[in-house]
Amino acid sequence: MTEHEPASQRTTMKRGTNRAVYSPDEIRAVLQAGMIAHVGVTTEDGPIVLPMAYGLRGDQILVHGSVANAMLRGGRGIDVCITVTIVDGLVVARSPLHNSMNYRSVVIRGLASPITDPADQADALKVINDHLALIWDTARAPSESDYKQTLVLSVPLAEASAKIRDGDPIDDDDDIAGPCWAGVLPLTSTWGNPIDSADLRDGIQPPTAVNTLSGSDAHG
Repeated sequence: MTEHEPASQRTTMKRGTNRAVYSPDEIRAVLQAGMIAHVGVTTEDGPIVLPMAYGLRGDQILVHGSVANAMLRGGRGIDVCITVTIVDGLVVARSPLHNSMNYRSVVIRGLASPITDPADQADALKVINDHLALIWDTARAPSESDYKQTLVLSVPLAEASAKIRDGDPIDDDDDIAGPCWAGVLPLTSTWGNPIDSADLRDGIQPPTAVNTLSGSDAHG
């Protein structure tokens, strides 16, 4: 799928090599389109994987959470694995064991470094926020207490690979002549209209960024 070479042996695809993608631009495109990263860390209590919001800054992926988060604390200064997956459709084959999905996925392996400089931490958190919704500049600014309670980890994108599947089911030749249906059920995601918080004061409208995401120019 790509002429780029894998960054390392541990990011080299062993199976499904025809779907392997090593192009940094294509990898970043998947990460830009995704929203949730699953972060895997080996802790004293064993391995754990948690879903987390993330952002991209330069050649790094950023994740954040509470300083009380044992997984994040355990991930400081060690190798972690981060995955992002986007499902684009259900691939229904004539035989159930040939069913699959059309998807875009990225695996990142690397050293997780905590961001401790206050200005750098603030910038990193803005990047993570803006990856989800551009409300940083219109919302209440984070307080000093907010920053103290938040831990940010940075992982380089140097060791990253992607795997992408698109297209029809792959059935046995004998099944193609049979009576069973085969095809793709596309999956699309859209935002609905904004719903006010139950305790929102009258007269406060959603910020432009929220309306833009929902595709509505007016609140309602």
